[in-house]
Amino acid sequence: MSAGWYLRRLSRMGPREIGGRAGDAVRRRRWRSSVPDSPGVSDARFTSVLPAGTTAAVPPDAAKRLIAEADRLMAGHAEFFGVVRDDLVDPDWCHDPKTGRRAPWGYAFDVPYRSEDTVGDIKQIWEPSRHQYLTVLAAAYSITGDERYAERVAEHLRSWWSANTPLRGVHWISGIELGIRLLSWVWIRRLLEGWPGAAGLFEDNPVALNQIWHHQRWLAAFPSRGSSANNHVIAEAAGQFAAACAFDWFPSSARWRADALRSLERHLRANTFGSGLNRELATEYHGLVLELGLAAVAEADAAGVPVPAPVRLVLLRMTDALAAVVDNRLRPPRQGDADDGHGLIVDGAGTDRWGSLLATGDAVFGRLAWWPEVTGTDVRTPLLAALIRPGAIEVTRPASRPAHFADAGMTVLRGPEEIWCRCDGGPHGFLSIAAHAHADALSVEVRHDGVDVLADPGTYCYHGQPEWRRYFRSTLGHNTLQLDGDDQSASGGPFLWTRHARSRVLVADTSEKDVARWCAEHDGYQGSVHRRRVELTAVSRELRIVDDVSGPNRSVRLAFHLGPAITADLVGSRAVLTWTRDGEERSAVLDLPGQLSWRAHRGESDPPLGWYSAGFGRKEPATTLVGTGSTDGTEGFVTVLGFGSQG
Repeated sequence: MSAGWYLRRLSRMGPREIGGRAGDAVRRRRWRSSVPDSPGVSDARFTSVLPAGTTAAVPPDAAKRLIAEADRLMAGHAEFFGVVRDDLVDPDWCHDPKTGRRAPWGYAFDVPYRSEDTVGDIKQIWEPSRHQYLTVLAAAYSITGDERYAERVAEHLRSWWSANTPLRGVHWISGIELGIRLLSWVWIRRLLEGWPGAAGLFEDNPVALNQIWHHQRWLAAFPSRGSSANNHVIAEAAGQFAAACAFDWFPSSARWRADALRSLERHLRANTFGSGLNRELATEYHGLVLELGLAAVAEADAAGVPVPAPVRLVLLRMTDALAAVVDNRLRPPRQGDADDGHGLIVDGAGTDRWGSLLATGDAVFGRLAWWPEVTGTDVRTPLLAALIRPGAIEVTRPASRPAHFADAGMTVLRGPEEIWCRCDGGPHGFLSIAAHAHADALSVEVRHDGVDVLADPGTYCYHGQPEWRRYFRSTLGHNTLQLDGDDQSASGGPFLWTRHARSRVLVADTSEKDVARWCAEHDGYQGSVHRRRVELTAVSRELRIVDDVSGPNRSVRLAFHLGPAITADLVGSRAVLTWTRDGEERSAVLDLPGQLSWRAHRGESDPPLGWYSAGFGRKEPATTLVGTGSTDGTEGFVTVLGFGSQG
């Protein structure tokens, strides 16, 4: 990173964080010269096993999907972030198949992991080494008893441990990677219980013991701090806690366990609004944190470690909040960054992540009457539910489905024919750097029966492609209004915002049966205020958006990003939208502000415009409608989206 980036990053830290990071730098320098041996362990035993009969509760269709995925992995096939791989029979742990580069060897903290030219795509290298594909293989063994799966897991773990000695190489750089990897190892050992080689792979294996000890020593020494204490610190604490519960074989285990639990309690609360939504306002990180928290509670209950009541309370609120915001197809908002990160994977392809989380919430906390129905099945829910002790939590839960989350600034308007509209009037991300925020103030996201009509385009990438990173997190990359070609908030780097737009919700009225209303404004355009009003009318099946700008005359770009399934026929300021859902033709009409000049963009790369990213590392062309003009003399820009008739 440039010297300017370091200065900007430093400006977002407080004195305590600066002091902590200085101490980290000294410790890294000291650790360079020597790597201590892990303490000797005698009579280590693994007792944190699943109760008898747990795997029998796995639904047959979920087991079938799991085994199909395990067989694909056994054949060496996998896909990470849109890159198809066929090398997982004998993986090279430092090779990036996307760029063909290999991460350099050496002291971990010397590896320039942010440089794609030197290292390759770091996400492609890191992801297999989270060992979540090995938890899938271990789960397949647990369900089938087929030792081929267990033997492959053992082979790969021994390969990884040999190739990635403590503090050497790219896999010892990031705490979130170490934390998730530890959680995977705990579950691998649990799921391999009954395999004759399980103890020899873990508790009777000096190499495994050394790796487990060094992972925990690292996490105790280098926690994410201050402005970086987002989902990363949750993963670090959850992994550390899980390992210290299940692998409690070391002199420091009790201290690591207590420290990790304190950190987990503190940061779960800090990362979560009182309403239950994640403070990063990035939905996939809501899912990641919830998964990590549930996994940590499962380890505590399995080990008989008391969990502070606030931990379970936060997870309950997160689950209720998730149930409240999903659409009729159980899809949550597409808000903020998303990198397909999971806390624990034991399911096959096709398992619905959000349905799985709600099913686990039902098993652990109990569903409320207004929760959406979950019809799908999964493997993870019965495994977690077998470990987590259900119990009453003293809290008043919502009597009806919440639509407005005041602290998060999120409002969901719902209409007939499964019309779903998310309105964003919340804070610009979490902590001083708002690492995973997008410049999306006052944006809307509209779906019809689960189909993206006005879509949030997603994330696509983090490192290595700065122009694409800028686009997908830009104001132009969202369904909102841009002035003078500027973003509402100022970016100082790919995970750094140096100026945050401040939004406030003025109206959030979802009480009327026929009309739901929302209004908010933000001050991100210095000298001007952008105010947006949204009304969803049930009878006419119509969504009306009015944008007002106060202040001096400025140039305007108003963008509406259509989902990839939507075909648009734009004539003047009217676009006829068509798509197919479950074999049925659907349609809508988008009447756009006549004061602006409208043009459709699709799949443009110089500069990027007209794209949709369904998942990290993947993008596809989609239509974006952009209107250009100025604020001079306008009474407001009115957009009307009508469903069901082309008129």
